[in-house]
Amino acid sequence: MNFAAYIQLTLAQLRLFARNRQMLFFTLLFPLLLMIMLGSFVGKGGSVSLDTVIVDQDSTPQSQSLIATLEEQSVSPLKAVASSDETEALDLLKKGDKQFVIVIPKGYGEQIAAFSTSPAIAGSNAGKLDVYYDETDAARANVGLAVIGQLVDGVSKKITQYKPAVTIEGKGVRSLNLKYIDFLVPGIVAMMIMSNNLNGVAGQISSWRERGVLRRMQSTPLRAPTFIAGQITARLLLNCIQALLVMLIASLFFNTQVNGSWWLLILFVVLGTLTFMAIGFIIAGVAKTPESAGPIAGVISFPLMFLGGVFFPINSMPEAFQAVVKLLPISHLSTALRQVMNTGASFGELWPQVALLGGWTIVAFIVASFTFRWD
Repeated sequence: MNFAAYIQLTLAQLRLFARNRQMLFFTLLFPLLLMIMLGSFVGKGGSVSLDTVIVDQDSTPQSQSLIATLEEQSVSPLKAVASSDETEALDLLKKGDKQFVIVIPKGYGEQIAAFSTSPAIAGSNAGKLDVYYDETDAARANVGLAVIGQLVDGVSKKITQYKPAVTIEGKGVRSLNLKYIDFLVPGIVAMMIMSNNLNGVAGQISSWRERGVLRRMQSTPLRAPTFIAGQITARLLLNCIQALLVMLIASLFFNTQVNGSWWLLILFVVLGTLTFMAIGFIIAGVAKTPESAGPIAGVISFPLMFLGGVFFPINSMPEAFQAVVKLLPISHLSTALRQVMNTGASFGELWPQVALLGGWTIVAFIVASFTFRWD
């Protein structure tokens, strides 16, 4: 590869970026404005969500009856689901995915049975439930404990003589205290990487082909690998700078932070850039004119913004969609960026995202090599 030509192509592409004010607006200022507006206004007001997991360690008819009662009465704002894994439930609570965890301890059924037959003898042996909550969110904790207490009190009254057969004990757990803006910022970065490369490459390469720029390049000693390497380097630099600006502004305006490794964050910026660049090259090769390249890229990128976990969690979508959505590169890019920034996830936890994005990159570049045309 001609190193001097590679440097010149990279610098030339960066100068083109700097001169194209419309491109800079849509690739940087628009995502920033979107982030600031959503971060400032979304989530203010509205009802309090009390997503709850019930962990049954007793597995008796009494505990199953309690779970059934709580699930039946789980009207807004309480949403209760059963689980058998306390560790997993507490992890969800610490990550902010759930707000409460109710643990039915071993021996609960025996205590309720003893209370039912002889309340006076059972006395202090009444069934007690551990309720874990996020101690960093005092307002939600107070509301949730009150709601759960009322529901459990209703269960007690059904057992025997309106006496307190079941009680709750609140236990605070310190979570990451994540806000919607913490969820949003990694999604905005992922959306920006996708838009810059998928839409940008498709439009630019198609335009250069129609204007004969690629044909003139082909007639020079310039080789295709040098040309592609220059494109990749320039767009990697642009994406890294833009991602840093977005995270800096989010930190200044909304006090967000990166809890994980910056090197791992950069790795996913690189993987995302390569993946969507390759898809952009495919679109540029398939499209006959620049006018058709834009709509094709838009038809692909626009749905991905809403299906890839950019603005809304993937697990909130209908289950029929989730299996398909989890194969999309944007969903794994947004998930990986979010895990690194919000929970400090390591490479060992994110290797599935690395593998899927790497697979998309390899397959897309192979397809692009067959569809790419100089003229």
